[in-house]
Amino acid sequence: MSKEEKIIQAAIEVFREKGIEKAKVSDIVKAAGIAQGTFYLYFPSRLSVMPAIAKVMVEKIITAIEEGVSTQKPFEQQLEEVVDVGFSITKEYGDLVALIYAGIAQTEHLKEWENIYAPYYAWMNNFLLQAQQQGTIRASIDTSRSSKLIIGLIESAAEQVYLFDDCKDETMKLVKLELLDFLHHALGLRHP
Repeated sequence: MSKEEKIIQAAIEVFREKGIEKAKVSDIVKAAGIAQGTFYLYFPSRLSVMPAIAKVMVEKIITAIEEGVSTQKPFEQQLEEVVDVGFSITKEYGDLVALIYAGIAQTEHLKEWENIYAPYYAWMNNFLLQAQQQGTIRASIDTSRSSKLIIGLIESAAEQVYLFDDCKDETMKLVKLELLDFLHHALGLRHP
């Protein structure tokens, strides 16, 4: 693991434990086992590490999707698996997701969000494009714009369940079903 990766992992741990306001660079370098000057070689401030943490989260999402979505199944089932992955990532890392949003929003790095999410948008665009080319979803949708909308919708629904609502399994199941029903209609999903 490189020094930069150590800093990012330590920052994740420290931010999760102490929160954004209470976390200090000295806490991060102590957790990383590096000198404070080394931190500043990679990041100019404690909040400047937030985009790097967000990139780690996007990598986790893409890895989880690649492992959790079966390309051998019909699009409808793959879409359900994509939603499941989005919910499970939010359940597991919800506190970190909230910290990333708060941390990036406090900095000039908010503009980097689109670049950070570019690999996730690209994956979703390809997923939709393949379904569109097979005639499974409406030909009239713009897959690039729809990719961002779908990702935002999945994340928003999952965050609502795990960060703001009662987080009961029954609530989660109902929200997923409603979300999938909405996506089926929006995409004009044609059942074989």
